Amino acid sequence: MKNLRCVVVDDEPLAIMQMESYISKVSFLERVKSFDSAVDARQWIEDGGEVDLIFVDINMPELSGVDFVKSLTKVPMVIFTTAYSEYAVEGFKLDAIDYLLKPFSFEEFSKATHKAQSIYELRSLKDKEYGNLPIGEQNTDKDCISIRADHKTSLVKFSNIIYLESAGEYVRLHLTDGSKLVTLFRLKNMESLLPSDRFMRVHRSFIVNLEHVTGYTKGRIFLTDNEYAPIGENYKEAFSKYIETIG
Repeated sequence: MKNLRCVVVDDEPLAIMQMESYISKVSFLERVKSFDSAVDARQWIEDGGEVDLIFVDINMPELSGVDFVKSLTKVPMVIFTTAYSEYAVEGFKLDAIDYLLKPFSFEEFSKATHKAQSIYELRSLKDKEYGNLPIGEQNTDKDCISIRADHKTSLVKFSNIIYLESAGEYVRLHLTDGSKLVTLFRLKNMESLLPSDRFMRVHRSFIVNLEHVTGYTKGRIFLTDNEYAPIGENYKEAFSKYIETIG
């Protein structure tokens, strides 16, 4: 598998230096460019610059990271970085690979880049390995679902799924042991394989396991101490009715 060609976009020189250092420690990453301006980065990409993965700060002057990604004609994989957790919500609609909250450790960086590598491999294998084979199948007898990910099929218990997150034509399953599975499947198709009395679509990009809901606010559903899902406008009424039934 070839290295992922990376671009760093951040208006802070120290942040760029740290990112370049982290990238140099990951064997499958290759930094090709760093920019302190999203405008310059956009121009380079639109002029034909080849990139597989972009690390981009959200809060930047002149052109924000979110608007930068929205403006690209062809969007590569994206990992957002930000010092402000509230900005991360803005990127949910852009199917980002991950969000790194500054200051982040190399371990957090490494986990995010391995997600990117898994998705890249899935895309590369899509035609050759998957073809038209089903990659998600409900197993009602064992209360689990079979998931094709990481070159194998895993049986995942429904109770071990905290939530599911759309990544374009892929779905990330966030599990109770802290791990994540990335599978080549659309969220709307995955939804049909999940028991509706245990899982609820709460956003166009999120399905939550109702057993793991620990609290909620006007726009968020809390699932663990540090994980939450946004509530989309079209799903608020259904979620409110569910809350009424358990209140």
